[in-house]
Amino acid sequence: MITIYGIKNCDTMQKALKWLTANNLTFTFHDYKVSGIDKSTIAEWLKHFPADKVINTKGTTYKGLSDTEKADVTNKSKAINLMIKNTSLIKRPVWDLGNGSFFLGWDEKELSSILLSANG
Repeated sequence: MITIYGIKNCDTMQKALKWLTANNLTFTFHDYKVSGIDKSTIAEWLKHFPADKVINTKGTTYKGLSDTEKADVTNKSKAINLMIKNTSLIKRPVWDLGNGSFFLGWDEKELSSILLSANG
């Protein structure tokens, strides 16, 4: 089962959700703006991706951080706390593909290769 994490009103998320539906893939959507995000989930992501990739460093939320907070991105536990406090910092979408597999961001070609070939 796929779990996709993001924010409902994000354009990239809307593309991803439409793509999942159009390809008849079963998924759960976790809107962390509505439901929040917990430390253990983010810690799991950080086993697969560096914190500076999970944090959207191009977004306005990141740009609004203090220099100290920006430096905290390189410290795993401080980065987790930043993402819990400011969920808009998290790159979208984060894909939990099941079986310990994860994907970060939106790349239709790559996701098609991973998900559609796997589901034949």
